[in-house]
Amino acid sequence: MKLYVGNLPAGISDTDLEEIFSPFGAVISARVATTRYTGRSRGFGFVEMLQECGQRAISELDGQQIDCTVLRVNEAKDI
Repeated sequence: MKLYVGNLPAGISDTDLEEIFSPFGAVISARVATTRYTGRSRGFGFVEMLQECGQRAISELDGQQIDCTVLRVNEAKDI
């Protein structure tokens, strides 16, 4: 299951993102979207994990506050 994680705090890394989601199960991948030229976070990222772990992560993390920002976590939509 691929999750969209929005409203990430500035300065968060791929490793930080993985650490946030790892209590809910094995994280297959975690990536913070960055700008091409500066390498700075674009404020969102994607996490891949097993279906049941992803559902639990959504229910536990959506709306939680991290570094003064409120996370938005939901299933990523294919375009």
